[in-house]
Amino acid sequence: MSGPEETFVDVCAVADIPWRGSRVLKTEFGCVALFRTADDSVFAAEDSCPHKGGPLSQGIVHGSSVTCPLHNMVFDLESGQAQGPDEGQLKTLTTRIEGTRVLLDLRDLSARG
Repeated sequence: MSGPEETFVDVCAVADIPWRGSRVLKTEFGCVALFRTADDSVFAAEDSCPHKGGPLSQGIVHGSSVTCPLHNMVFDLESGQAQGPDEGQLKTLTTRIEGTRVLLDLRDLSARG
């Protein structure tokens, strides 16, 4: 098999991520937070706020956004863009759901840095 399908890796079950919460994956490239929204969508992003390095996995998930627990910056989980008057960009990673499993795009992970 060839093509983009090969770059996705199974990382966990959707149920392993708390509803309206997160789970942290420790990788050789740093920590990645997986976020699960109220409608069971799953997003992945670096687990460090670009503002002051706050652990976004400890933030509040609301809609398709997360609020940093240190300074209340809000980030859109789809685009990574800071919301409201704040400025900044969160590094996001591509996820895909297959059945009950969450897959993460390895190209995005290895491109971080």
